[in-house]
Amino acid sequence: MIEASIALLFGLLIGSFLNVCIYRWPLDLSVVKPRSHCIACQKAIAWYDNIPLVSFAVLGGQCRYCHARISFRYPVVELTTGLLFFYWVFTAGLTLPAVKMCIFTGMLVALVFCDLEERILPDEFTLGGTLVGLVLAAFVPVQDETAPVLLWLIGVNPPERVRWVLEAVIGAGLPAFFLWGGGWLYEKVRHREGLGLGDVKLIAMVGAFLGMRNALAALIVGSVSGSILGYAYIKFTHKDASTYELPFGTFLGLAALILAFTGTPQ
Repeated sequence: MIEASIALLFGLLIGSFLNVCIYRWPLDLSVVKPRSHCIACQKAIAWYDNIPLVSFAVLGGQCRYCHARISFRYPVVELTTGLLFFYWVFTAGLTLPAVKMCIFTGMLVALVFCDLEERILPDEFTLGGTLVGLVLAAFVPVQDETAPVLLWLIGVNPPERVRWVLEAVIGAGLPAFFLWGGGWLYEKVRHREGLGLGDVKLIAMVGAFLGMRNALAALIVGSVSGSILGYAYIKFTHKDASTYELPFGTFLGLAALILAFTGTPQ
């Protein structure tokens, strides 16, 4: 319980950093310089006004200097990340599998909000996350029975750790290819882009961490939920369905978050 509580506090700090990434990376800004500041008045934020959750509550969700409203996204991301870190360490202990899932779900939280707010899925999270997932697969294998069957069918029987990495590569590559193919076909039929490459990179990241089966499941769940909820939102707000840009990455990310809980870290 002590380790999980420490993970909670660490998750809150990581959530605070993720908020910086969510705002700056879609704008191609550095997350190092300048230091945290109010978006409205540009005043630098003191350390005591930058404490996760606490500062937002003490300040009443406003800037200390200009009283501009602070988005609720900030405490939501901090709290969500903290709770995720707590859950993984509480259920799996302070182990590599728990660390792997903390990294994965933390990036998913950031991607969900990046796409929701800016319709951008930064490569730092998607491509960087895919690379991290492939590296971690050498130490914590993905829980997927599909990829081993494919390797067996083609007669490939590498050493164990190499097989783990190959399974992650298959999990990242095939679902991403299917999604890219669907987007390409849609563009040829409708003569307009219906899918961004960011979504393809996101599903590759999911496959690198969760395997091909879960990546395909995330693709199905994200597509169905996005279609239903997106259509309902368009109808409710009277937006133009032909021009409204659905945050598909948000639905993919949420679906992947749900699927992350279907298996227990090894």
